[in-house]
Amino acid sequence: MGLNTDFKHIYPFFSQEDLSTSFEKAKLMLATLLNKSGKGSEWLGWLDLLEEPNDALLNQIEQHAAQIRNDADVFIIVGIGGSYLGAKAVLDALCSPFGNHKPEIIYAGHHMGDQYHRDLLKYLSEPLPDGRQKSVYLNVISKSGTTLEPALAFRHLRAWMRKTYGDQALERIIATTSEYDGALNKIIEAENYTKYVIPDNVGGRFSVLTPVGLLPIAVAGIDIRSLFYGAVDQLVSIKKDSNQVAEHTALRYAAFKKGYVIDLFSSFDPELGSFGGWIQQLMGESEGKNHKGIFPAVLRYSTDLHSLGQMVQDGQRNMIETFIRIVNCNHQLTVKSEVHDEDGLNYLSGRSVHEINSIALEGTQQAHSDGGVPIIQLSVDHLDANHLGKLILYFEVLTGAYVYCLEENPFDQPGVEAYKQAMFRLLGKP
Repeated sequence: MGLNTDFKHIYPFFSQEDLSTSFEKAKLMLATLLNKSGKGSEWLGWLDLLEEPNDALLNQIEQHAAQIRNDADVFIIVGIGGSYLGAKAVLDALCSPFGNHKPEIIYAGHHMGDQYHRDLLKYLSEPLPDGRQKSVYLNVISKSGTTLEPALAFRHLRAWMRKTYGDQALERIIATTSEYDGALNKIIEAENYTKYVIPDNVGGRFSVLTPVGLLPIAVAGIDIRSLFYGAVDQLVSIKKDSNQVAEHTALRYAAFKKGYVIDLFSSFDPELGSFGGWIQQLMGESEGKNHKGIFPAVLRYSTDLHSLGQMVQDGQRNMIETFIRIVNCNHQLTVKSEVHDEDGLNYLSGRSVHEINSIALEGTQQAHSDGGVPIIQLSVDHLDANHLGKLILYFEVLTGAYVYCLEENPFDQPGVEAYKQAMFRLLGKP
């Protein structure tokens, strides 16, 4: 079982007239994406990588990651946007949120918080409980090398690394950047850091299955080959039968045409919260152009039912909701019966928490649909590396085809430059 979609809670909101032209356009735009003939097709390297897998690179990353994992107590990922969101999505989905991990994964350069980065430098200098100095490795990820947030963090962190490890610091710093251009390459040439290449034809938000995401994911001990080939298998599946993703594309485009302005990406599985954050950048940066697009928001249920559930249920009817669901759970926690039943939960005896959570999802979907929210459900059989690879590729293809329906380029982000220009002008950058 791969990915399954369920559209029964969205079809009632659209007439056949609403849908017919959307389906025709969605199939055409999906074909345009897959045959690489649309706007920005020079940025479709993320498809090329799956069509011609580089097993030698996967092997190199696996071996390097194993060496780091064996020696490191802390592994720092320095990057922002697509340079860290994909890795974080996979790590948060597949790694336990509770201690005892080696190495500890820390993020830096994903904002300009002064206190955060001061505390990070202090933490790195503190000894381990057994008195040893922490063994720290650092992976800076930036195509240009000049993005302000990671560049600032990297300047401070590499100074700490030099002070702490001297000449050995260069063995502990890995740079992932463009092949030739960019400021980071000048630093690499001067310091002789280990380097991984971000393909020139892959944009940041589509880069999780390149060394950008694969090295940090492998350092965490996750099977990157299973992740990568899950995406390969999903691409093969879509090329054989594109109806599923075409239908999803058409429904989202129909919602846009009908005036829906928000898409809530919701999950009852907390492990997928950061995956929602990756989707948020992928879709938001791809479709938000020329006053078009549906705003992607992330809700983490059932937690957010107790804060935003009222707004979803009874607020403005300007939103759709996309649920991502994990069908099966390998290790289930079961409710035990108690003699006195003080908390009144004996009616749940014998049921697993996962089953209860799944029923809560179904009830929430029904309530939101009855309240006027069109709902799409995307489900995966199990949460593992292979299925995450499938999900990544599915959403990348969905995003490209849908933005083509909007008659925009899915792979540029001209609006991002506006704030940078204003910021640099105020900072007095030459």
